[in-house]
Amino acid sequence: MRIGYTLMTEQAGPNDLVRYAAGAERAGFDFEVMSDHYSPWLDEQGHAPYAWAVLGAVTQVTERAELMTYVTCPTMRYHPAVVAQKAATVQALSGGRFTLGLGAGENLNEHVIGRGWPPANVRHEMLSEAVQIISGLFDGGYFDYDGKHFRVDSAKLWDLPEKRTPIGVAVSGSQSVRRFAPVADAMIAVEPKAELSQEWDATKLGGAPSRKIGQLPVSWGNDRDAAVKRAHEQFRWFAGGWKVNAELPGPAGFAGATQFVREDDVAGSIPCGPDAEPIAEAVREFEKAGFTDVALVQIGGDQQEGFLDFAEKELLPALRG
Repeated sequence: MRIGYTLMTEQAGPNDLVRYAAGAERAGFDFEVMSDHYSPWLDEQGHAPYAWAVLGAVTQVTERAELMTYVTCPTMRYHPAVVAQKAATVQALSGGRFTLGLGAGENLNEHVIGRGWPPANVRHEMLSEAVQIISGLFDGGYFDYDGKHFRVDSAKLWDLPEKRTPIGVAVSGSQSVRRFAPVADAMIAVEPKAELSQEWDATKLGGAPSRKIGQLPVSWGNDRDAAVKRAHEQFRWFAGGWKVNAELPGPAGFAGATQFVREDDVAGSIPCGPDAEPIAEAVREFEKAGFTDVALVQIGGDQQEGFLDFAEKELLPALRG
């Protein structure tokens, strides 16, 4: 498996994220993914810089690691034609190392433009149109589009990279797999479900296996109790599941929804503490489910440097051994 590192914009500022990106490449991670948020999940996380500006800087401090958004919503906060322009620019700056990860979004980030939050079926319709628009612009030349949700009038990407930008789409069930597997290059999912991988490959045009990219939160630290406490303070929002997480409008909502989540609940689902083996065991679950890549999230914006040192010396050798 290819092991990645998550540049989590919700828990670190822009300068630190750029520094961590360089450190993750030095530590030996294969790829780096970045969240694209307007708000943190919880006040305790405390950050939300503009991901695309940070990505531009990251392209200049890394040389080898592949880069990716995990994930961008191309339907409300950003028009899909603008997402295509941003992705093409980052692909050119990175020398062909970028994958555009897309998803249907969360109310947390998209409500800020004041248009309300559509139901899930409408969000998937919007995402489907957005993928068509972005792919059409990646083809080159002038592009027009007249859909149910979006219009594009004579748009053209004037700086297309030499290598076409791959598109990954986040899925959570059979409906989204059937809709997006035929039009995307890679599958994105945060749960190690074998049925997702199997249906994705079966639904792909030609039935060929493709890249499947998961994500795993961890709370590494020499003091396990402190690591569990940190995971509870900053990542208890994860317990709600994506059907809930997509709907809540802000950090206060996530705080209220998770007020009864216990530290033991978090420790039962997130590897915590100083040892590599619990992380390796969780990564193996993704491998058994047919995933090709897993991006690790080290919880705690002030814990990254120690984690990167641990990853270089212990974790990555253990995962690859």
